Amino acid sequence: MLKNFGDEIWIADGPTTSVAGFHYPTRMAIIRLSGGDLLVWSPIALSLDLRAQVDALGAVRCLVPPNSLHHLFLGDWQRAYPGASVYAPPGLRAKRKEIRFDLDLGEAPIPAWADDLDHVLVPGNLITTEAVFFHRPSRTTLFTDLIQHFDAAWFEGWRAVVAKLDLMVAPEPSVPRKFRMAFVNRPAAREAIRHILAWPTKKVLMAHGEPVTGDGQAFLARAFAWLIK
Repeated sequence: MLKNFGDEIWIADGPTTSVAGFHYPTRMAIIRLSGGDLLVWSPIALSLDLRAQVDALGAVRCLVPPNSLHHLFLGDWQRAYPGASVYAPPGLRAKRKEIRFDLDLGEAPIPAWADDLDHVLVPGNLITTEAVFFHRPSRTTLFTDLIQHFDAAWFEGWRAVVAKLDLMVAPEPSVPRKFRMAFVNRPAAREAIRHILAWPTKKVLMAHGEPVTGDGQAFLARAFAWLIK
C-alpha cells in the first residue's frame, strides 16, 4: 500500500470519500524526518496493514491535516498514536472539538520538521486556508485541495458537467474554479503563491489527482498563472 515517492517520502492511496454526492479519492504522505521520526500528512483511513507498513518505517510523531477539510480519519490516527503531536490548521479546532490538538499550524516554522520541510499558509479563501508544504530532500511540493485533477470518466451525469465547469477534469491538474472564486483576498493569496513558486520544486503531490513527477516548478507557474499576473 505504501509506495516510495522519493528520498524519505512515501505515499498511500485510501478509499474514496463522498462530499455533496461527489466521490473523491484519498491520498496521504509519510515523511521520515532527519531524526528518524515520521510525519503523517493528510491521514487516510488506517487499516492494520497500513499501520504495520508505517510502523516499519519509524515512530509516528507528527499528524498533520493540511486544511480544515482533511480531518475524517484524524481521530483514528490519534488513538493509534497517542504520543504523536497533532497540528491544527486554521479552522479545524472549532470543527473537531473532540480532537486533542497540540499545536497550531500557523505561519511560523515548526521546529519538529524545520530541517526537512517548509510550509506556507495560503490565506484569503472562503472555503479553507490550506498549508502547502515543500519537502526538501525529494523536492516535492504537497498540495491538498488547491490543485486537483480527475479523469474525465470519473464523474457521471450532471456531476460530470459540474466537474468540467469547475476545471476538475482539465487537461492537466488545475486550481478548481470554485477555489479561484473563493479567494476574497487575492493580494494575500498571491504573496503566498509567489513564495511557493520560488521553491525548487521537482515533483508535485496532491490529495486528489495523479502526481506531477517532473518539471514541477514550471507546472506550478502554469497552474497559478490566473492569479500571478
